Amino acid sequence: MPVSSSPLATEPPEAPAVRPAPRDCRDLFWSFTWLALQGFGGVLAVVQRELVDRRGWLSNEEFIEDWAVAQILPGPNVVNLAVMIGDRYFGWRGAAAALAGMLLLPSLVLLALALVYARFAQHPAVAGALRGMGAVAAGLVAGVALRMAVALRTHPLGAAGGAVFAAGTFAAMALLQWPLAAVLLAIGGAACAATWRKLPA
Repeated sequence: MPVSSSPLATEPPEAPAVRPAPRDCRDLFWSFTWLALQGFGGVLAVVQRELVDRRGWLSNEEFIEDWAVAQILPGPNVVNLAVMIGDRYFGWRGAAAALAGMLLLPSLVLLALALVYARFAQHPAVAGALRGMGAVAAGLVAGVALRMAVALRTHPLGAAGGAVFAAGTFAAMALLQWPLAAVLLAIGGAACAATWRKLPA
């Protein structure tokens, strides 16, 4: 009598989960428009939540890698990141749509707020509110930095190695006041070299 095979052996393998992605260039435009309109006090505090947590277009590790590249390119970091993501999905059309989303409506809002600020800037309540927002913006950036540090656990250098380079970067910029180009060339170059040596052949 033939022996029946186990039901587990006949089950087809599970299909890999479909990675979330923008549907089209219009989706890119409105997504980055919404992202930019939330960016009071700095878009960095919003961009990771939108792209990693809410939309799932990037993993946390991918976000850190792309953000590192966006930082060393000329121009605003988040604009560079938008162009990179748009190009990745839809080529130059996606890059243009993401760039337009980052700049078009937010620029109109900025112009309107600039007119209001010019009229009421001398009011003590307005000046106090802006000082308070500065503290909030600093807290938002610090929170994003802590969330990004979590990904160092899976980095080839490990958490300890990443912490050493992070501390060196902080010391070079905040204490020694090196120019950004020198920090990128010296510490960034050393970090790239150390990571390359840790990667499997």
